[in-house]
Order: sequence, then structure tokens, then C-alpha cells
Amino acid sequence: MNPSASQPLSLKQVLVCGAMIVTLSMGIRHGFGLWLQPITQEQGWSRQAFSFAIAVQNLSWGLIGVFAGMLADKLGAFRVLIAGAVLYGLGLLGMAFSPTPFMFALTAGVLIGAAQAGTTYAVIYGVIGRQISAEKRSWAMGVAAAAGSFGQFLMVPVEGQLIARLGWQTALVVLAAMVLMIIPLAFGLREPRHDSVAVRRSQTIGQAIREAFGYPSFMLLTAGYFVCGFQVVFIGVHMPSYLRDKGLSPEVASYALALIGLFNVFGTYVAGSLGARLAKRKLLAAIYITRAVAIALFLLVPISPLTVYIFAAVMGFLWLSTVPLTSGIVAQIFGVAHLSMLGGIVFFSHQVGSFLGVWLGGYLYDRTGSYDIVWYIAIALGVFAALINLPVKEGAIARPAPQPA
Repeated sequence: MNPSASQPLSLKQVLVCGAMIVTLSMGIRHGFGLWLQPITQEQGWSRQAFSFAIAVQNLSWGLIGVFAGMLADKLGAFRVLIAGAVLYGLGLLGMAFSPTPFMFALTAGVLIGAAQAGTTYAVIYGVIGRQISAEKRSWAMGVAAAAGSFGQFLMVPVEGQLIARLGWQTALVVLAAMVLMIIPLAFGLREPRHDSVAVRRSQTIGQAIREAFGYPSFMLLTAGYFVCGFQVVFIGVHMPSYLRDKGLSPEVASYALALIGLFNVFGTYVAGSLGARLAKRKLLAAIYITRAVAIALFLLVPISPLTVYIFAAVMGFLWLSTVPLTSGIVAQIFGVAHLSMLGGIVFFSHQVGSFLGVWLGGYLYDRTGSYDIVWYIAIALGVFAALINLPVKEGAIARPAPQPA
């Protein structure tokens, strides 16, 4: 394909390449919880040390994601994806061979977080927003999010088998090689004449940021996304250890994480499809309140493989279904010229929540010997997020008409 051509990328090309990139990037990261016990036991580290590195990863992802979004909006997603893939490979190698918790936090934390910023939703959704028509945008974002969920379903059992057969270090080296497959896929998202997008902008980056932070609905979405990050990353990282503490086998945890990924395929696709027809803010509120109820019931019933699998299926259906809806609202309100950047800002809040969820899980476990307090916080935050999403205004923001030259 000639990148200088003015014709936009095809719907099929955007979805196939974008979905495969998200499958790899998100699929690998969803399995990091499987490494908690092998690494901490062999290295003699505390769970808090591992949790802190993954917490740093989420914070790095969110912070660097804002700037990755700016670059993707300005230069196109292609270059950002290439850099992200290389950083991902280096970060996984560093994660395998870090001799101290500090180095582990730099590689598994800062480096992989930066890699994820350049290879996941904010960058891919920017391409979708620019290349796919508004009436198909929410559905397409749901497809891309579903791909990330399928990646979890596909990759988590693979990662579990790699650890069991090769050992945790060699397993990470294999993943480092696999993630470089993002590089050839990035060529499929090389946008034609991306500079024409910049010409059509009516705002500078600073103006777009000031407008967004001055708009209450943007702030409500940002606060709700904080809760999403807290819940899913706490569960994704700490549930394997929680289940093992309850006497269940590691296979139950692997299957549970895989079920989350499988049902998330359906949940994100359904959310994206419904978002094209129904009020996205109401769908978001329903997702958050249902999460709170599901967690509460999981803590109340006797734990067994069956209850774990049911909980995983329910949470999976709700897992990343917030992603296409939240990004879709941002696109509806502000347009697509700065979508990757604004999506990155909202996602930074998600990652602050992720940082606190995963770090508090390790910290409070080391202090109390239990995850109970963090589960209760996750329930309360779910109710909070449901309430603050209801008043969000989804319509396009009113801007003054441009003055003629």
C-alpha cells in the first residue's frame, strides 16, 4: 500500500491489524499475575515488591500514554507502534533477568508500561476514529476491545503452559520474541497522508486539553475510568494468589483468567454494538453497578472451582466493556482530531486506579494476610462509578464558529 495515497484504510484492514496488535499486547499483559508466585518465591521477594512493579507499569502506561497519543495524532500510529513493540520486547527480557526489585520495577514497570502505551487502545482507537465513519465507530471499537479480550483467553493458558514447561525466565524470553510480531502488523495501520488530518484541526493541543478539562462530563468519565482500572487490575494480578491462598490449584486460576478473557470477547463486542444504539452513559452505569454486585456475591458464597468460574465469566463479560463506550463518548463530545491524546488522558486516570488496585492488594496483604479490605474497596468504588456516569452529556460540545480570514 502506498502511504502517500489519499484513500483511507479499509475497514477490514484496520480491524484485522488493530485487533491482532491488541491481542498480542493485551494478551501478554493479562497473564502477568501468573508470574507473581514463581518470581517472588525464587527471588525471595515480597508480594508487595512484585505488586509495586506492576503498579508502576500501569502508572507508566497511563502517563506515557498521553504523550504516545499526542505523537500518534500528529505523526500517525505506525511509528508509535514500532517503538512500542521494541520496548515491549526489551521490557520482557529485563523482567526475566532483573536481579533486584528496583531493576524489576524499571523493566517490568517503566519499560513495559511505556510499551503498552504505544501498542494498545489509545493508539488503535485513534486510527479507528480517523479511518472509520462515525456510524460504525462504536462497533469497530467494540471489535478491537473484543480482540484484546480474545488475546487474554488465548494467551493466559499459553503463558501458564510456558511457565510450567520452560520455567518462568525462559517463558518471558519466548514472549519477548512473540511481541515483536506487532512490527509487521503495524504496517497495516500506516495511515495515508496523515498530515492532512493535522491540516483540518481547528484546535491546538493546548486548546484541546483546556477544553476537555473545562468540560464536566469529561471529568466524570475520567473519574469513572479510575474505578475500572482499580477493579480489573487488582483482580487480574491478585486473584491467582487469592485462589491459591484459599486452597485451589494454580490451574483454577489460569482457567479463571482465561474465562475472563473469553467472556470479555462477548462483553466488549456487545457493549460496542449497544453503544451505537443506546445511551453509553447508562450502559457504563449498568456495568459498574453489576461489577459491584458480582464481587459482593463472590465474597459471600463458599469458594469452589465452580463459583470461581461463574465469577470469572460474569466479570469477563463486564471486564473491558467500558473501553469502547468511554472512548466512544470522548469521540462524540470532542471529535477525532485529538482522540488518541484525549483518550490517553482519560486512560491515565484508569491507570492511576490500576496502580492503587494492584499496589494496595500487595501492601494490605503483606500487612493483614488477607485481600478482604481491597475487595470491599472495589465494591464501594463500583457503586460510586455507576452514579457519576449517569449525568454525563454525550452530545458534541458546542464550539464557536471559526471566523473567516
